Amino acid sequence: MAMVETKFKNTDIGLIPENWEVINLKDNCILKARIGWQGLTTSEYKESGNHFLITGTDFKNGFIDWNNCVFVDKSRYDQDKNIQIQSEDVLITKDGTIGKVAYIDKIPKPTTLNSGVFVLRKINNKLNSKFVYYVLMSFYFDNFLKQITAGSTITHLYQKDFIHFNFILPSLPEQKAIAEVLSGTDTWIESLEKLIVKKQLIKQGAMQKLLTPKEDWETKKLGEIINVFRGGSPRPIQNFITNTSNGINWIKIGDTSPKGKYINNTEEKIIPAGEKYSRLVNSGDFLLSNSMSFGRPYILKIDGCIHDGWLVLQNYHSHFETEFLYYLLTSKLIIDQYKSKAAGSGVLNLNKELVKSVYLQYPKIKEQTRIATILSDMDTEIENLEQKLTKAQQIKQGLMQELLTGRIRLV
Repeated sequence: MAMVETKFKNTDIGLIPENWEVINLKDNCILKARIGWQGLTTSEYKESGNHFLITGTDFKNGFIDWNNCVFVDKSRYDQDKNIQIQSEDVLITKDGTIGKVAYIDKIPKPTTLNSGVFVLRKINNKLNSKFVYYVLMSFYFDNFLKQITAGSTITHLYQKDFIHFNFILPSLPEQKAIAEVLSGTDTWIESLEKLIVKKQLIKQGAMQKLLTPKEDWETKKLGEIINVFRGGSPRPIQNFITNTSNGINWIKIGDTSPKGKYINNTEEKIIPAGEKYSRLVNSGDFLLSNSMSFGRPYILKIDGCIHDGWLVLQNYHSHFETEFLYYLLTSKLIIDQYKSKAAGSGVLNLNKELVKSVYLQYPKIKEQTRIATILSDMDTEIENLEQKLTKAQQIKQGLMQELLTGRIRLV
Protein backbone atom coordinates (compact mmCIF):
# COMPACT_ATOMS: atom_id res chain seq x y z
CA MET A 1 0.00 0.00 0.00
CA ALA A 2 1.30 3.44 -0.90
CA MET A 3 0.04 6.88 -0.03
CA VAL A 4 -1.17 8.76 -3.10
CA GLU A 5 -2.62 12.21 -3.55
CA THR A 6 -6.25 11.81 -4.57
CA LYS A 7 -8.37 14.30 -6.48
CA PHE A 8 -12.12 13.89 -6.16
CA LYS A 9 -15.11 14.52 -8.37
CA ASN A 10 -18.81 14.96 -7.64
CA THR A 11 -21.18 12.17 -8.70
CA ASP A 12 -24.76 11.17 -8.05
CA ILE A 13 -23.56 8.92 -5.24
CA GLY A 14 -21.18 11.45 -3.68
CA LEU A 15 -17.53 12.41 -3.93
CA ILE A 16 -15.28 9.73 -5.42
CA PRO A 17 -11.71 9.72 -6.76
CA GLU A 18 -11.35 11.19 -10.26
CA ASN A 19 -10.14 7.91 -11.76
CA TRP A 20 -13.06 5.88 -10.38
CA GLU A 21 -16.25 5.28 -12.35
CA VAL A 22 -19.89 4.99 -11.37
CA ILE A 23 -21.50 1.99 -13.05
CA ASN A 24 -24.98 0.50 -13.18
CA LEU A 25 -25.94 -2.90 -11.83
CA LYS A 26 -28.10 -3.71 -14.85
CA ASP A 27 -25.24 -3.34 -17.32
CA ASN A 28 -22.59 -5.19 -15.34
CA CYS A 29 -24.23 -8.08 -13.48
CA ILE A 30 -26.77 -10.79 -14.08
CA LEU A 31 -29.60 -10.54 -11.57
CA LYS A 32 -31.65 -13.70 -11.20
CA ALA A 33 -34.40 -14.93 -8.90
CA ARG A 34 -36.66 -17.93 -8.80
CA ILE A 35 -39.51 -17.25 -11.19
CA GLY A 36 -42.29 -19.72 -11.83
CA TRP A 37 -42.21 -21.83 -8.71
CA GLN A 38 -43.15 -19.38 -6.03
CA GLY A 39 -45.75 -22.05 -5.27
CA LEU A 40 -43.05 -24.02 -3.45
CA THR A 41 -44.47 -24.81 -0.02
CA THR A 42 -42.72 -25.60 3.22
CA SER A 43 -44.11 -29.12 2.91
CA GLU A 44 -41.56 -29.61 0.10
CA TYR A 45 -38.69 -28.69 2.41
CA LYS A 46 -36.66 -31.75 3.39
CA GLU A 47 -34.61 -32.31 6.53
CA SER A 48 -31.95 -34.17 4.57
CA GLY A 49 -30.94 -34.72 0.98
CA ASN A 50 -28.37 -33.92 -1.68
CA HIS A 51 -29.62 -30.48 -2.81
CA PHE A 52 -29.68 -27.41 -0.55
CA LEU A 53 -32.33 -24.69 -0.76
CA ILE A 54 -31.28 -21.23 0.44
CA THR A 55 -34.00 -19.04 1.98
CA GLY A 56 -33.84 -15.60 3.55
CA THR A 57 -33.49 -17.14 7.02
CA ASP A 58 -30.15 -18.73 6.11
CA PHE A 59 -28.21 -15.43 5.92
CA LYS A 60 -25.78 -14.99 8.81
CA ASN A 61 -23.05 -12.35 9.17
CA GLY A 62 -22.64 -11.92 5.41
CA PHE A 63 -22.49 -15.61 4.56
CA ILE A 64 -24.84 -18.60 4.37
CA ASP A 65 -25.43 -20.67 7.48
CA TRP A 66 -25.37 -24.06 5.80
CA ASN A 67 -26.36 -25.77 9.05
CA ASN A 68 -29.68 -23.95 8.87
CA CYS A 69 -30.48 -24.76 5.22
CA VAL A 70 -33.27 -27.13 4.23
CA PHE A 71 -33.15 -29.51 1.27
CA VAL A 72 -35.30 -30.00 -1.84
CA ASP A 73 -35.74 -32.76 -4.37
CA LYS A 74 -33.41 -32.89 -7.37
CA SER A 75 -36.33 -32.04 -9.66
CA ARG A 76 -36.64 -28.67 -7.94
CA TYR A 77 -32.91 -28.07 -8.19
CA ASP A 78 -32.94 -28.92 -11.92
CA GLN A 79 -35.90 -26.64 -12.63
CA ASP A 80 -33.86 -23.46 -13.17
CA LYS A 81 -30.16 -23.61 -14.07
CA ASN A 82 -29.79 -19.83 -13.78
CA ILE A 83 -30.13 -19.91 -10.01
CA GLN A 84 -28.04 -22.98 -9.33
CA ILE A 85 -25.51 -21.41 -7.00
CA GLN A 86 -21.93 -20.90 -8.13
CA SER A 87 -18.80 -19.96 -6.21
CA GLU A 88 -18.39 -16.15 -5.89
CA ASP A 89 -22.14 -15.51 -6.31
CA VAL A 90 -23.59 -12.71 -4.20
CA LEU A 91 -27.05 -13.29 -2.73
CA ILE A 92 -29.55 -10.62 -1.64
CA THR A 93 -32.87 -11.09 0.16
CA LYS A 94 -35.82 -9.51 -1.63
CA ASP A 95 -38.66 -10.39 0.76
CA GLY A 96 -39.24 -9.81 4.47
CA THR A 97 -36.06 -8.18 5.76
CA ILE A 98 -34.91 -6.93 2.39
CA GLY A 99 -31.31 -6.27 1.46
CA LYS A 100 -29.52 -8.88 3.56
CA VAL A 101 -26.38 -9.92 1.68
CA ALA A 102 -24.34 -13.13 1.58
CA TYR A 103 -21.20 -14.11 -0.32
CA ILE A 104 -20.79 -17.68 -1.60
CA ASP A 105 -17.27 -18.75 -0.69
CA LYS A 106 -18.06 -22.48 -0.58
CA ILE A 107 -20.81 -24.80 -1.79
CA PRO A 108 -21.10 -27.95 0.35
CA LYS A 109 -23.81 -29.46 -1.90
CA PRO A 110 -25.56 -28.46 -5.14
CA THR A 111 -27.72 -25.50 -4.13
CA THR A 112 -30.67 -23.51 -5.45
CA LEU A 113 -32.76 -20.56 -4.17
CA ASN A 114 -36.30 -20.01 -3.03
CA SER A 115 -38.30 -17.11 -4.44
CA GLY A 116 -37.23 -14.67 -1.72
CA VAL A 117 -33.59 -14.42 -2.77
CA PHE A 118 -31.77 -12.79 -5.71
CA VAL A 119 -28.48 -14.10 -7.05
CA LEU A 120 -26.06 -11.51 -8.44
CA ARG A 121 -23.35 -12.70 -10.82
CA LYS A 122 -20.81 -10.52 -12.65
CA ILE A 123 -20.78 -10.61 -16.46
CA ASN A 124 -17.52 -8.80 -17.22
CA ASN A 125 -13.91 -8.90 -16.15
CA LYS A 126 -13.92 -5.34 -14.84
CA LEU A 127 -15.51 -6.54 -11.59
CA ASN A 128 -14.21 -8.42 -8.59
CA SER A 129 -17.13 -10.35 -7.02
CA LYS A 130 -15.91 -9.94 -3.46
CA PHE A 131 -15.61 -6.18 -4.02
CA VAL A 132 -19.22 -6.03 -5.26
CA TYR A 133 -20.24 -7.95 -2.13
CA TYR A 134 -18.62 -5.34 0.12
CA VAL A 135 -20.28 -2.51 -1.82
CA LEU A 136 -23.64 -4.19 -1.15
CA MET A 137 -22.71 -4.47 2.54
CA SER A 138 -21.91 -0.75 2.67
CA PHE A 139 -23.63 2.58 3.15
CA TYR A 140 -24.00 2.89 -0.66
CA PHE A 141 -26.54 0.07 -0.76
CA ASP A 142 -28.13 1.13 2.55
CA ASN A 143 -28.75 4.60 1.10
CA PHE A 144 -30.16 3.10 -2.10
CA LEU A 145 -32.62 0.95 -0.13
CA LYS A 146 -33.68 3.95 1.95
CA GLN A 147 -34.41 5.93 -1.21
CA ILE A 148 -36.62 3.28 -2.79
CA THR A 149 -38.48 2.54 0.46
CA ALA A 150 -38.78 6.12 1.73
CA GLY A 151 -42.15 6.83 3.29
CA SER A 152 -43.46 3.33 2.65
CA THR A 153 -43.76 -0.03 4.35
CA ILE A 154 -42.22 -1.96 1.45
CA THR A 155 -41.17 -5.48 2.39
CA HIS A 156 -40.19 -6.54 -1.12
CA LEU A 157 -37.16 -5.57 -3.24
CA TYR A 158 -38.31 -5.50 -6.84
CA GLN A 159 -35.96 -6.36 -9.67
CA LYS A 160 -37.18 -3.31 -11.61
CA ASP A 161 -35.84 -1.14 -8.76
CA PHE A 162 -32.71 -3.13 -7.90
CA ILE A 163 -31.30 -2.96 -11.45
CA HIS A 164 -30.97 0.82 -11.08
CA PHE A 165 -28.45 0.55 -8.24
CA ASN A 166 -25.34 2.55 -9.18
CA PHE A 167 -22.04 1.83 -7.50
CA ILE A 168 -18.36 2.77 -7.55
CA LEU A 169 -15.80 1.12 -9.78
CA PRO A 170 -12.10 1.54 -8.98
CA SER A 171 -9.53 -0.25 -11.12
CA LEU A 172 -9.57 -4.03 -10.87
CA PRO A 173 -6.29 -4.17 -8.87
CA GLU A 174 -7.70 -1.64 -6.38
CA GLN A 175 -10.99 -3.58 -6.11
CA LYS A 176 -9.02 -6.71 -5.29
CA ALA A 177 -6.88 -4.85 -2.75
CA ILE A 178 -9.96 -3.39 -1.01
CA ALA A 179 -11.65 -6.80 -0.94
CA GLU A 180 -8.50 -8.40 0.46
CA VAL A 181 -8.22 -5.90 3.33
CA LEU A 182 -11.89 -6.21 4.25
CA SER A 183 -11.70 -10.00 3.97
CA GLY A 184 -8.85 -9.85 6.46
CA THR A 185 -11.05 -8.01 8.95
CA ASP A 186 -13.81 -10.58 8.37
CA THR A 187 -11.36 -13.38 9.14
CA TRP A 188 -10.33 -11.56 12.31
CA ILE A 189 -13.97 -11.08 13.35
CA GLU A 190 -14.85 -14.69 12.56
CA SER A 191 -11.92 -15.98 14.62
CA LEU A 192 -13.06 -13.91 17.61
CA GLU A 193 -16.65 -15.12 17.21
CA LYS A 194 -15.51 -18.73 17.14
CA LEU A 195 -13.30 -18.22 20.18
CA ILE A 196 -16.19 -16.64 22.10
CA VAL A 197 -18.46 -19.58 21.27
CA LYS A 198 -15.72 -21.98 22.37
CA LYS A 199 -15.22 -20.15 25.68
CA GLN A 200 -18.99 -20.04 26.28
CA LEU A 201 -19.22 -23.80 25.76
CA ILE A 202 -16.31 -24.35 28.15
CA LYS A 203 -18.08 -22.17 30.72
CA GLN A 204 -21.33 -24.11 30.29
CA GLY A 205 -19.47 -27.35 30.89
CA ALA A 206 -17.75 -25.89 33.94
CA MET A 207 -21.09 -24.67 35.35
CA GLN A 208 -22.65 -28.08 34.91
CA LYS A 209 -19.72 -29.77 36.65
CA LEU A 210 -19.22 -27.24 39.44
CA LEU A 211 -22.93 -26.82 40.26
CA THR A 212 -23.79 -30.53 40.24
CA PRO A 213 -24.73 -31.21 43.88
CA LYS A 214 -22.31 -33.21 46.05
CA GLU A 215 -23.16 -35.41 49.03
CA ASP A 216 -22.37 -32.73 51.62
CA TRP A 217 -24.44 -29.98 49.94
CA GLU A 218 -27.57 -28.58 51.59
CA THR A 219 -30.98 -28.81 49.92
CA LYS A 220 -33.64 -26.22 50.72
CA LYS A 221 -36.63 -24.66 49.08
CA LEU A 222 -35.76 -21.15 47.96
CA GLY A 223 -38.61 -19.67 50.00
CA GLU A 224 -37.26 -21.23 53.19
CA ILE A 225 -33.98 -19.32 53.08
CA ILE A 226 -34.59 -16.30 50.82
CA ASN A 227 -37.31 -13.66 50.99
CA VAL A 228 -39.25 -13.21 47.75
CA PHE A 229 -41.45 -10.19 47.03
CA ARG A 230 -43.24 -8.77 44.02
CA GLY A 231 -42.84 -5.18 42.93
CA GLY A 232 -45.62 -2.63 42.70
CA SER A 233 -46.47 0.18 40.31
CA PRO A 234 -47.66 3.68 41.22
CA ARG A 235 -50.47 4.60 38.81
CA PRO A 236 -50.64 6.48 36.61
CA ILE A 237 -46.86 6.18 36.53
CA GLN A 238 -46.34 9.38 34.53
CA ASN A 239 -47.58 11.32 37.58
CA PHE A 240 -44.71 9.95 39.66
CA ILE A 241 -41.79 10.33 37.22
CA THR A 242 -39.34 13.09 38.24
CA ASN A 243 -36.01 14.68 37.34
CA THR A 244 -35.40 16.08 40.82
CA SER A 245 -32.29 15.23 42.84
CA ASN A 246 -34.28 13.40 45.53
CA GLY A 247 -35.90 11.04 43.02
CA ILE A 248 -35.74 7.27 43.62
CA ASN A 249 -34.34 5.00 40.88
CA TRP A 250 -37.25 3.47 38.93
CA ILE A 251 -35.90 0.11 37.71
CA LYS A 252 -37.28 -1.28 34.45
CA ILE A 253 -36.41 -4.11 32.05
CA GLY A 254 -35.00 -1.47 29.72
CA ASP A 255 -32.29 -0.74 32.31
CA THR A 256 -30.83 -4.22 31.87
CA SER A 257 -28.44 -5.62 29.29
CA PRO A 258 -29.29 -8.98 27.63
CA LYS A 259 -25.88 -10.34 28.62
CA GLY A 260 -25.42 -8.24 31.75
CA LYS A 261 -25.07 -9.50 35.30
CA TYR A 262 -25.68 -6.21 37.11
CA ILE A 263 -28.13 -3.30 37.08
CA ASN A 264 -26.03 -0.17 37.56
CA ASN A 265 -28.36 2.72 36.71
CA THR A 266 -31.82 3.68 35.56
CA GLU A 267 -33.21 5.98 32.91
CA GLU A 268 -36.03 7.23 35.12
CA LYS A 269 -36.69 8.15 38.73
CA ILE A 270 -39.91 8.46 40.73
CA ILE A 271 -40.83 10.93 43.45
CA PRO A 272 -40.42 9.70 47.07
CA ALA A 273 -44.21 9.51 47.42
CA GLY A 274 -44.22 6.67 44.88
CA GLU A 275 -42.31 4.36 47.21
CA LYS A 276 -45.40 3.36 49.22
CA TYR A 277 -47.07 2.09 46.03
CA SER A 278 -44.01 0.17 44.92
CA ARG A 279 -41.32 -2.06 46.44
CA LEU A 280 -38.05 -0.64 47.71
CA VAL A 281 -35.00 -2.72 46.77
CA ASN A 282 -31.35 -2.38 47.73
CA SER A 283 -27.92 -2.86 46.23
CA GLY A 284 -27.03 -6.56 46.46
CA ASP A 285 -30.62 -7.75 46.02
CA PHE A 286 -31.52 -10.01 43.09
CA LEU A 287 -34.22 -9.12 40.57
CA LEU A 288 -36.08 -11.64 38.43
CA SER A 289 -38.34 -10.65 35.57
CA ASN A 290 -41.61 -12.52 36.03
CA SER A 291 -42.35 -12.63 32.30
CA MET A 292 -39.58 -11.49 29.93
CA SER A 293 -36.17 -13.25 29.87
CA PHE A 294 -37.73 -16.14 31.75
CA GLY A 295 -36.02 -16.59 35.13
CA ARG A 296 -33.08 -14.33 34.25
CA PRO A 297 -31.50 -12.94 37.45
CA TYR A 298 -29.79 -9.56 37.82
CA ILE A 299 -27.73 -8.33 40.76
CA LEU A 300 -28.57 -4.79 41.86
CA LYS A 301 -25.72 -2.32 42.22
CA ILE A 302 -28.11 0.51 43.13
CA ASP A 303 -31.06 1.14 45.43
CA GLY A 304 -34.46 1.87 43.93
CA CYS A 305 -38.06 0.82 43.42
CA ILE A 306 -39.45 -1.92 41.17
CA HIS A 307 -42.75 -2.29 39.34
CA ASP A 308 -44.94 -5.39 39.40
CA GLY A 309 -43.08 -6.97 36.48
CA TRP A 310 -40.20 -7.76 38.84
CA LEU A 311 -39.66 -10.17 41.70
CA VAL A 312 -36.96 -9.36 44.25
CA LEU A 313 -34.89 -11.88 46.23
CA GLN A 314 -33.61 -10.50 49.54
CA ASN A 315 -31.91 -11.57 52.79
CA TYR A 316 -29.94 -14.49 51.36
CA HIS A 317 -26.49 -13.66 52.78
CA SER A 318 -26.57 -16.14 55.68
CA HIS A 319 -26.72 -19.00 53.16
CA PHE A 320 -25.18 -17.70 49.93
CA GLU A 321 -22.25 -15.80 48.52
CA THR A 322 -23.73 -13.30 46.03
CA GLU A 323 -21.84 -14.34 42.90
CA PHE A 324 -22.42 -18.04 43.58
CA LEU A 325 -26.16 -17.46 43.95
CA TYR A 326 -26.14 -15.67 40.59
CA TYR A 327 -24.59 -18.66 38.83
CA LEU A 328 -26.87 -21.07 40.67
CA LEU A 329 -29.97 -19.10 39.60
CA THR A 330 -28.79 -19.07 35.96
CA SER A 331 -28.06 -22.80 35.95
CA LYS A 332 -30.02 -25.37 34.00
CA LEU A 333 -30.96 -27.06 37.29
CA ILE A 334 -33.00 -24.02 38.35
CA ILE A 335 -34.33 -22.92 34.95
CA ASP A 336 -35.62 -26.46 34.33
CA GLN A 337 -37.51 -26.31 37.63
CA TYR A 338 -39.09 -22.99 36.66
CA LYS A 339 -40.19 -24.37 33.30
CA SER A 340 -41.52 -27.60 34.80
CA LYS A 341 -43.55 -25.77 37.42
CA ALA A 342 -44.87 -23.21 34.89
CA ALA A 343 -45.76 -25.89 32.31
CA GLY A 344 -49.43 -26.12 31.46
CA SER A 345 -50.17 -22.46 32.07
CA GLY A 346 -49.71 -21.63 28.38
CA VAL A 347 -47.41 -18.70 29.23
CA LEU A 348 -44.02 -18.97 30.93
CA ASN A 349 -44.57 -16.53 33.79
CA LEU A 350 -42.80 -16.57 37.11
CA ASN A 351 -44.71 -15.72 40.24
CA LYS A 352 -43.67 -15.43 43.85
CA GLU A 353 -44.98 -18.82 44.93
CA LEU A 354 -43.40 -20.62 41.98
CA VAL A 355 -39.99 -19.10 42.70
CA LYS A 356 -40.24 -19.88 46.40
CA SER A 357 -41.01 -23.54 45.61
CA VAL A 358 -37.83 -24.37 43.64
CA TYR A 359 -35.14 -26.39 45.37
CA LEU A 360 -31.65 -24.95 45.81
CA GLN A 361 -28.69 -27.24 46.43
CA TYR A 362 -25.54 -25.53 47.65
CA PRO A 363 -22.23 -26.07 49.47
CA LYS A 364 -20.72 -24.11 52.34
CA ILE A 365 -19.78 -20.46 51.76
CA LYS A 366 -16.07 -21.20 51.31
CA GLU A 367 -16.79 -23.64 48.46
CA GLN A 368 -19.34 -21.25 46.97
CA THR A 369 -16.65 -18.55 46.81
CA ARG A 370 -14.23 -20.92 45.05
CA ILE A 371 -16.84 -21.89 42.46
CA ALA A 372 -17.95 -18.30 41.89
CA THR A 373 -14.34 -17.16 41.40
CA ILE A 374 -13.75 -19.76 38.68
CA LEU A 375 -16.94 -18.85 36.82
CA SER A 376 -16.42 -15.09 37.25
CA ASP A 377 -12.93 -15.39 35.77
CA MET A 378 -14.43 -17.20 32.78
CA ASP A 379 -17.03 -14.45 32.39
CA THR A 380 -14.31 -11.82 32.49
CA GLU A 381 -12.40 -13.61 29.74
CA ILE A 382 -15.54 -13.81 27.58
CA GLU A 383 -16.35 -10.13 28.21
CA ASN A 384 -12.83 -9.13 27.16
CA LEU A 385 -13.20 -11.13 23.94
CA GLU A 386 -16.59 -9.54 23.26
CA GLN A 387 -15.03 -6.10 23.68
CA LYS A 388 -12.32 -7.07 21.18
CA LEU A 389 -15.05 -8.28 18.81
CA THR A 390 -16.91 -4.98 19.09
CA LYS A 391 -13.66 -3.12 18.40
CA ALA A 392 -12.93 -5.32 15.37
CA GLN A 393 -16.41 -4.67 13.99
CA GLN A 394 -15.95 -0.91 14.47
CA ILE A 395 -12.59 -1.04 12.73
CA LYS A 396 -14.15 -2.88 9.80
CA GLN A 397 -16.93 -0.30 9.49
CA GLY A 398 -14.38 2.51 9.58
CA LEU A 399 -12.24 0.81 6.94
CA MET A 400 -15.26 0.30 4.67
CA GLN A 401 -16.12 3.98 4.95
CA GLU A 402 -12.57 5.06 4.12
CA LEU A 403 -11.78 2.49 1.42
CA LEU A 404 -15.08 2.68 -0.45
CA THR A 405 -15.01 6.48 -0.66
CA GLY A 406 -11.37 6.61 -1.76
CA ARG A 407 -10.25 8.58 1.31
CA ILE A 408 -7.76 5.75 1.82
CA ARG A 409 -6.28 4.39 -1.40
CA LEU A 410 -4.70 0.98 -1.97
CA VAL A 411 -2.41 0.95 -4.99
